[in-house]
Amino acid sequence: MNDNTGERRFGFWSLWVTQFQGAFSDNVHKQLVQFIIVAVALTKAERDLLTSLVGVLFAAPFIIFSMSGGWLADRFSKRGVTISVKVLEIAVMALATLGLLLTNVPLLLVCVFLMSLQSALFGPSKYGLMPELLPEKRLSWGNGVLQLGTNVAIVTGIAVAGLLSDFFADQKFWCGVILVGLAAVGTATSFGIPRIPPAKVHRPFRVNFVGEFLTQWKLIRTDRVLKLAVLGELFFAFLGTLLIFNILIYGKDILAAKDTQIGLMQAAVAIGIGVGSFAAGYLSGRKIEYGLVPLGALGITVMCATLGAPGLTLNAVAWRLACLGFFGGFFIVPLGALLQHRPARELKGAVLGANNTLAFIGVSLASGAFFLLRRIGLDAAEIFVACAGMTFLAAAYSVWLLPASLLRMFVWLVTHSVYRLRVEGRDNIPEKGGALFVCNHVSFIDALLLIGSTDRTLRAVMFQGIYDLWFVKPFAKAMRAIPISSQLRPREMIKSLREASEAIKNGDVVVIFAEGQITRVGHLLPFRRGFERIMKDVDAPIIPVALDNVWGSIFSYEKRRFLWKVPRFFPYPVTVSYGSPLPASATPFAVRQAVQDLNADAWQNRRKLLWPLHRAFIRKAQRHRGRFFLADGQTKRLNMGAALTRTIVLALRLKQVWRDQKMVGILLPPCVPAALV
Repeated sequence: MNDNTGERRFGFWSLWVTQFQGAFSDNVHKQLVQFIIVAVALTKAERDLLTSLVGVLFAAPFIIFSMSGGWLADRFSKRGVTISVKVLEIAVMALATLGLLLTNVPLLLVCVFLMSLQSALFGPSKYGLMPELLPEKRLSWGNGVLQLGTNVAIVTGIAVAGLLSDFFADQKFWCGVILVGLAAVGTATSFGIPRIPPAKVHRPFRVNFVGEFLTQWKLIRTDRVLKLAVLGELFFAFLGTLLIFNILIYGKDILAAKDTQIGLMQAAVAIGIGVGSFAAGYLSGRKIEYGLVPLGALGITVMCATLGAPGLTLNAVAWRLACLGFFGGFFIVPLGALLQHRPARELKGAVLGANNTLAFIGVSLASGAFFLLRRIGLDAAEIFVACAGMTFLAAAYSVWLLPASLLRMFVWLVTHSVYRLRVEGRDNIPEKGGALFVCNHVSFIDALLLIGSTDRTLRAVMFQGIYDLWFVKPFAKAMRAIPISSQLRPREMIKSLREASEAIKNGDVVVIFAEGQITRVGHLLPFRRGFERIMKDVDAPIIPVALDNVWGSIFSYEKRRFLWKVPRFFPYPVTVSYGSPLPASATPFAVRQAVQDLNADAWQNRRKLLWPLHRAFIRKAQRHRGRFFLADGQTKRLNMGAALTRTIVLALRLKQVWRDQKMVGILLPPCVPAALV
């Protein structure tokens, strides 16, 4: 097992290096072609047309051949596909070397098409390898690292292209020679990917790529979240391509920047995407956090709008572009992880191929949109503002279709600011299929804490009185909560329990707080029998869940009140523990015992937060000096401030008495002086 894990880890980093080299070489080549186009174009109109043509030629292979790439990824070993496309890259770069030697723009444009062809064939295998090499809980991390590496490669490729163009000003064919050598290095590293058997050996090949795409699109449409993830990637590809074209024109027409400075502006976007992708992977924890998507869209909207302001300097534009890229990383990483994890294994290659096709339809549309926006008279600054408007509308539409994403964004902000979540036993959560989470109830936001601890969509059984509150109902509807109340008629109670049963049978995860009320004493209350009715004739597991250290937070009933108290810690540490699955026939006593055991184990996590007795006494005495503390027959009342003063005096006096003593015995009769000692 350890050897296999090590082999897959090595395979992941081999894939990372292979992808890094491919992205680096591709961007060096494209940037060199754009420099040559700018140099040979006679008019701005010709320049804009050729720039748009580069985008079309770059996108066309992905539209035509991505489904073929998906078929290859399912039909053959993804390792073999990767090695083959890297060999093709060597041949394409050799042809590009000839184009650079002759300064032949048509030949160089053909090479742009061919480089995109090998990337289109490689894409589904590349992303399909990720879940084969990494466990699901590491997918967001892996996507963040891969995206970071890709964007570092883009940054360095753009920068190095400018250096190579200047250094080999009259002998640009040497740039091609270097690219051929790099392609050979990428081919060598691809052999480090482990041999993984094909997912669907007997999948037939369809020449009609349009029909194949439509077939896969029908499959994608059946899963609402997957469909929105694919459309999100399409929009990101469209917007990114439009912005890259616009940066080139913005630098030339508004800033009058040199090629090197334009390269740095484009590099700023790529650096931002890389850092944002890495941050998104890290902040997602060990789950797919699609609540980051609307947050990323909001950031992109704001930064695009600020780029439309007049009188910006090069530095001001660069840092805005970097921030734009950062939020772009927040936007794209969860979508990529969803696309890799959500489809069934045997359909993954086809879905990723369809996604590639749609993404590069977006690239092609961006080329046409850029040319159209320029023709109607918009300058580069106004195009940035148009991008802000399009992003806002796209984000609003996606939230309207999937309001749970907005709720998850809110939960993510809360659990990464006010609270600090520690999740134990995440592997006990089923990746797919229905389940019932049975949890203790400590505060008003317990459901939000559970949502923040997993990427599964949760449907909570919620008290009707809370559900109907005007500020709760929109969020409750977004998470499709199931209202229930003991005050309802028996028929309505049964209807709510039956709805929970049907939800589990349909593959949803239902959450029930089996105590039936928020604890007023901080201890676990008896479990009610309602969940037994939910699990009747349901073939799904019961997952015991324990929330620890929530008692004392501002939403708990500690100090006999909700809300109106100061939390002891900020951010407030909370442990969410998931226990081993129990059968559907488990009794309330057995489930309660499992939750109680989880709470006992979680207590170990907060021992370091507890003060020793003497430190706790000093802290309380300093805060509450006038509070009653001790009394006996001779001392009728001693407050905490006076007790602290007398304790310090006694300590100083007794220090002289037991100096040099290894052990001291103290007689403690029931009186104030003994307690002070």
